[in-house]
Amino acid sequence: MHKKSLIQTNPYLRAPEQYRKALVTNVSSSTAIETGATVASIAKTLSPESKAVRTPRRSAR
Repeated sequence: MHKKSLIQTNPYLRAPEQYRKALVTNVSSSTAIETGATVASIAKTLSPESKAVRTPRRSAR
């Protein structure tokens, strides 16, 4: 029996932009419920164009 690779079976790996949009929507709505902020403001913060979300840098220690 021939197994398919993960990229063949997982639709999100074939459409990363669609995945990112769905992820931002999901996280935004969940965070809005918890914090009381608007979904739009959270989605704007999480968007790839936003400079608010940064990857933490490791310490040089």
